[in-house]
Amino acid sequence: MDWEQHAVRLADQVTDPDSRWLAPVARTARHELVPRWWEADEHGVWVLRDGAADPAAWMKAAYSDRSLVTRVGPLHADHAKPGDHPEGLPTSSATLPSLVVRMLRHGRLGDGLDLLDVGTGAGGLTAYAARRIGDRHVTSVDVDRYLTSAAAERLARMGLHPQFLAVDATATIPGTYDRIIATVALQPGPGLRTMLGALREGGRLVTTLARTSLILTGWKHANGEVVGRIERDTAGFMLTRSGEDYPPALAGLFALAREADGDETSTGRYPVLDVANAWEVRSMLEVTAPGTELDFRQDSNRRTAYLVHPDGSWARASAERFEPPTVHQGGLQRLWTVLERVRNRLNVEGGLPLYGSSARITPDGVCHLSRGKWRASMGDR
Repeated sequence: MDWEQHAVRLADQVTDPDSRWLAPVARTARHELVPRWWEADEHGVWVLRDGAADPAAWMKAAYSDRSLVTRVGPLHADHAKPGDHPEGLPTSSATLPSLVVRMLRHGRLGDGLDLLDVGTGAGGLTAYAARRIGDRHVTSVDVDRYLTSAAAERLARMGLHPQFLAVDATATIPGTYDRIIATVALQPGPGLRTMLGALREGGRLVTTLARTSLILTGWKHANGEVVGRIERDTAGFMLTRSGEDYPPALAGLFALAREADGDETSTGRYPVLDVANAWEVRSMLEVTAPGTELDFRQDSNRRTAYLVHPDGSWARASAERFEPPTVHQGGLQRLWTVLERVRNRLNVEGGLPLYGSSARITPDGVCHLSRGKWRASMGDR
């Protein structure tokens, strides 16, 4: 199959002409890493795509700058049968190449440095890094043994032999490394604590923080802390998981939020927002009320947002189009009120203090953020 011309075109699209990553992208047969994948149809139903059955569509998908979902819930596309329609959240994917390249750039890889890739997925970042710094300097880990074994086999056919390990990176990581790049979103606290333990002094960490679009980069100091910043860049990665699938969502609390009157009913100040797709606002909400889960529905002109929290708090805001919403809230926190404070700050100051803020991760995994007079900590509760 003549894939090289497609890979060259992709490399031209996602890198610069003088980029060190141009050749690794151009020389990697991405289609071999994603022989089958899932696509959501117009109704949100997951449909299996088989590359070998439609080579033209395979080349178009594999060499486009897009993420390809390879696993939904516990079902990997490689193991699916025609007619399967899994339910649940995506649990693995081949990340869009431009984002992979950006994460690698943030990592500041160099010759002779050992890299840990956290979140093997389809193996794209591992392949690019192995071509750039040599496969003996690259280790890739994933909680899913099938993902690591499949990536190892597929990269071996390309002549690449990095080390793959099937481990829960939130609990333990064998060895130590000069660079760690996580393409799964880490929860401050235990998840970051494990990463710091695997990072050598003077080493560099690149990761996103759970339920945010924040890319944190930093260098490890002699006292065990990682000190750096929140980049003026964004990314959205799946949460780390410790098993076959994510724990069940707060279904009972969402059901309550859909129907209950709550402890308080009010009129909201701002129109209903699809918070999950308002990345900066979503990130600040997570910093302010960590662990908040979201849902959004639009039925004709009526927009409804739901917020729920593991402590039992919930909120529902609903309105026609962009009218002030009716807000119902219950539980320990007033989640919609928290959200409106975030939006009020955004409107008053013209931005939020997240991007470009200083970041410091202490050895216990707590992430401290600051910018000007603003301070926040994540992972300490």
